[in-house]
Amino acid sequence: MSEERYVTLAEVKQLLENASRIRELTPDQKLALDHSQKVAKLTLEKAEALRAELSNLGFISEALCTKIADLLPTHSEDVRVLFTKERMVLEKKNIEQILSTVQKYL
Repeated sequence: MSEERYVTLAEVKQLLENASRIRELTPDQKLALDHSQKVAKLTLEKAEALRAELSNLGFISEALCTKIADLLPTHSEDVRVLFTKERMVLEKKNIEQILSTVQKYL
């Protein structure tokens, strides 16, 4: 059984590009590859580094670290939207920490 984990768009892009060299992709996989090529803004290495740095802040879940690495929010409202389903209220200093961390990778 395969392990389940959250992956960034950069990792999806790399996985599907590697798979396409070996075999023909399914139509859904081709769509996912096309989407990841158009939307992924960071390289895999930078996306993983950003996820790790966000995780080290201590108040962000793995799923949100991945979502932030994909979307790269630049405004406090963008960050607030990502946290709307969480059962926590972000303080202004936490939002600033997230934004300053993301800014390093832009």
